[in-house]
Amino acid sequence: MTKRGKFITFEGCDGCGKSTQLKMLSDYLTQNGIAHIFTREPGGGKISEAIRDILLSGKNMEMTDECEALLYAASRVQHLSDRVEPALQEGKLVICDRYVDSSLAYQAYARGLGYEFISQINSFALKNYLPDVTIFIDLTPEAAFARKKGADQNDRLELAGMEFHKRVYAGYDALAKAEPNRIARIDGNKTPQEIFNDVITLLKERDCL
Repeated sequence: MTKRGKFITFEGCDGCGKSTQLKMLSDYLTQNGIAHIFTREPGGGKISEAIRDILLSGKNMEMTDECEALLYAASRVQHLSDRVEPALQEGKLVICDRYVDSSLAYQAYARGLGYEFISQINSFALKNYLPDVTIFIDLTPEAAFARKKGADQNDRLELAGMEFHKRVYAGYDALAKAEPNRIARIDGNKTPQEIFNDVITLLKERDCL
């Protein structure tokens, strides 16, 4: 019987450097012959990617906070069925760019919808698919947006304003403090190579590599 794979998620404020780290990790896993898949939220499959287009489109600025939260939860359930569960059953390492902690940071904390409501609508994911390790790249939104030279004008969430993104960061900080055994804080102020070295060290310590 194939040993079930590990589920690793990456989190952080917009512009924190996740994409760079995910690319570096992909290259590392491929070079070392480690079976894996990379996926993302929202997205990861046909239906989930269609929901992603709705969620992130700058044309949908009138979307209510509750609608946003429910769409993320719906996309997540489909994504788990389409991509995550099959790969875990095959014994693969599943690396996901954002997951349920994003909903907690962005919708529960930053949107003010509350931890209870977001946890309730994401109960399937939280009960059945809690990540083995969540890597939180710790970089403030001020530093992140300075690095990326402002918000993406086609991204609805990036256009939400600095005060919103400060609340997102506060949400991540609270989550990391509440679940230190799962959520590992990595200093995002370091160079990309230094951050990557920290990521690899952590994943080896957690028996994921």
